[in-house]
Amino acid sequence: MPEITLILHNIRSTHNVGSIFRTAEGFGVKKIILSGYTPYPTLKNDSRLPHLTEKVTAQIRKTALGAETMVPFEYHDNLLTWLDQSTLPLVALEQHHTSTSVADFQAPEAFALLLGEEVNGISDDLLKRVDHIIEIPMKGQKESFNVSVATGIALFALCMR
Repeated sequence: MPEITLILHNIRSTHNVGSIFRTAEGFGVKKIILSGYTPYPTLKNDSRLPHLTEKVTAQIRKTALGAETMVPFEYHDNLLTWLDQSTLPLVALEQHHTSTSVADFQAPEAFALLLGEEVNGISDDLLKRVDHIIEIPMKGQKESFNVSVATGIALFALCMR
């Protein structure tokens, strides 16, 4: 089973973040990196206003059900700084003309899986920095899955080989 670090970049919904924490814990994800405007649970020495931190953490906890305390996480305002320091191969979960089906992807032993905005996905600037782009084939009429659902599907496909 690969060692996976999840990157949640510009995810808007606290409920999606909480759901991803819970799913990540179930699949043994090593760490979650939250970046951009993604809401995040309380950090040690948190610089946010206490009442806002408590509110966001409570909203995340609603769907994470405690997993936010079990999966190590970091917050980075600027994702590019983290990417510049990381040695992990970077895999984007995104629909793209160069993508590989998640079912056909041969995952490295350790990598970071990048997840993007609920509506617009991962920006072209970030896609230029990734090593691989994988996608979940769609059979229905909708264009995409919810980001937390897509994360669960991708983690299942990547971890159950």
